[in-house]
Amino acid sequence: METQPEITSSIVVTHEFSHSSEIIYDSFLDPLIASKFLFATPTGQMVRAEIDPRIGGVFTFVDRRDGSDTLHAGEYLEMDRPNHLVFTFAVPQYSPVFTRVAIDIDATPNGSSLTLTHDGVLPDYLQQTEAGWKMILLSLARTLSAYDL
Repeated sequence: METQPEITSSIVVTHEFSHSSEIIYDSFLDPLIASKFLFATPTGQMVRAEIDPRIGGVFTFVDRRDGSDTLHAGEYLEMDRPNHLVFTFAVPQYSPVFTRVAIDIDATPNGSSLTLTHDGVLPDYLQQTEAGWKMILLSLARTLSAYDL
């Protein structure tokens, strides 16, 4: 008996930054900066942020929320500084499926424009995934301002 493949969707989120493409790109690969915005929640505490920034390298973030740890993991698939970054992504406690996230950054006269495309999102997670990425990108902008980069 053949099973139907799970139907998935893509999410596209954009954000304008007043920082250069290089700063935005590097922020995703610097554990100190990334731990402040990437998968961090306002009420959680980032207890682990590990990044091996190379093709085939992996990342692990653990955010403690209400006494429970949430693991975010993935592997870097493509890296073209400062314009393109692709990685797999999973939150194993919610789904064992690894999805694909592509980040494209273009220079603009006032900084840069980031387009994030998340492929393979299950229908039940579409709204919260889109809201999560929007929160992450806003948090990145605040983090960079706080670091005065």
